[in-house]
Amino acid sequence: MSFLPERDRDYLKEKGYEYQEYTEGNQRGIILKNWLLPANKFTLDKVDLLVLIPVGYPDNRLDMFYNSPEVLLNQEQKKARAADQPLQFNSIQWQRWSRHLTADGWRPGIDGIHTFIQAIQQALVEARA
Repeated sequence: MSFLPERDRDYLKEKGYEYQEYTEGNQRGIILKNWLLPANKFTLDKVDLLVLIPVGYPDNRLDMFYNSPEVLLNQEQKKARAADQPLQFNSIQWQRWSRHLTADGWRPGIDGIHTFIQAIQQALVEARA
């Protein structure tokens, strides 16, 4: 059974994202498969992304994202700033990106997975050691 709102499922389908929903204990998350990273920026070209879905979503904002396998910045051969903590979810080790939308940066009833995907894309482009 899906826990994502219909508008999120419609958005992901419309954009052609391959994703799966998972529940582990009291955590729910979506895994976006084969996510393309910015060209030549990281040690890999693509990863899987995890977004944990909080209780009360979409009124409660999404916070942080995760990738697997782990990546380093190509030029520095280091992890990006605040992307150095591991998380176990769905029997996979994930690299956490501590990126946060502010409370006033999330509009309940308007924002959703589409907003957070834009934030993820921006964080990956702007990543620095």
